[in-house]
Amino acid sequence: MPIRTYKKTSAGRRFASVNMHAEVTKKAPEHALMVPKPKKGGRNHSGKITSRGRGGGVKQMYRLVDFKRRNLNNVEGKVVGIEYDPNRSAHIALIQYPNGEKRYIPSPGGLVVGQTITTFDETAGEPTIGNNMQLRFIPTGLDVHCVELIPGRGAQMCRSAGNYAKLTNKEGDYATLTLPSGEVRRVPIQCRATIGQVGNPDHRLRRLGKAGLTRLKGRRPITRGVAKSHHAHPLGGGSGRSKGNRPPCGPTGVLAKGGTTRNRKKHSSKLIIRRRANKRYGVLK
Repeated sequence: MPIRTYKKTSAGRRFASVNMHAEVTKKAPEHALMVPKPKKGGRNHSGKITSRGRGGGVKQMYRLVDFKRRNLNNVEGKVVGIEYDPNRSAHIALIQYPNGEKRYIPSPGGLVVGQTITTFDETAGEPTIGNNMQLRFIPTGLDVHCVELIPGRGAQMCRSAGNYAKLTNKEGDYATLTLPSGEVRRVPIQCRATIGQVGNPDHRLRRLGKAGLTRLKGRRPITRGVAKSHHAHPLGGGSGRSKGNRPPCGPTGVLAKGGTTRNRKKHSSKLIIRRRANKRYGVLK
């Protein structure tokens, strides 16, 4: 049973549910692939808050995940174990290669201990779960994850738990991908992707249940804009909960609903064939 619920013994337990991580087979992490993860509290290099509502949280060690998969091409690696990673929603798989080197990769759904995976360089390989190759060698219609946007940069799309993109077309120098959000975009055909879907799809069913678990994740309480002073927020001040007929916005005045915040002059905008679908406004232009 991947998702576990509790009896209603308290207000925090009433709606809480936890992921039992049934796919995890290895409890102790690989210490050689871990580095300290310092807390930033949402501040940048000059100490200014750039991400509000961050702070605290439990101490964590960062797992070095191989998103490029380029140095050991055409070499079979054996899955040693599947581990829990506190830094991401997906599980990570520990891969051991014939030369003794070990690496972490995001664990695809259906990957089991003892299975072998391969990263293909300039050749077409067997499109089985966990294999990594260029999009030009992957048959259309398959689900892929950990997709590169620029060749050699490493995976940037479809890395979270249960995520995937469908390869729908290949034409010229670009491949067309359909994302779960409904967005359709083109990607250079030399970019790499991994066959299959990211594992741990039940992550979306988990409910924290109480504010204390949210604080342990390093998230602080969020104050409404109308409850602040007029110095701290455009909706603040006034008598009572008056917002002055101003549309909902953030502390910097950026509209919160209905509008697009993407830079229209961005170079990669020409690669987006269709914007993502919105439940209220449909497909955004």
